[in-house]
Amino acid sequence: MANDCIFCKIIDGEIPSETLYQDELVTAFRDIRPVASTHILVIPNAHSSSVTEMGDGDAETLGRIVTVANQLAKQEGVSKSGFRLIVNAGPDAGQVVFHTHFHLIGGRELGPMVAR
Repeated sequence: MANDCIFCKIIDGEIPSETLYQDELVTAFRDIRPVASTHILVIPNAHSSSVTEMGDGDAETLGRIVTVANQLAKQEGVSKSGFRLIVNAGPDAGQVVFHTHFHLIGGRELGPMVAR
């Protein structure tokens, strides 16, 4: 865990969050600035600054992230209507917190993937 990482502090319980899921590999909690009625962050518990740092040794964690995202999408009622699972890698992609995280977004029509 990185001492100054806000997501590491959320995982450790040092910063309160609306945690929806946590196990030994991943944690999921509501985004504090949601862009849709469902906006949940699913993150690995082990700190990595970006998904670009993850590899073969992280296959179990990455698989768990997808599994948890699917479970939460069902719980939130967006599984059938549709949702996005987005990961931003680096500043040009809009990554602001440098701890790998996946955004589960749904609950409204999301429009085009990337603005032109």
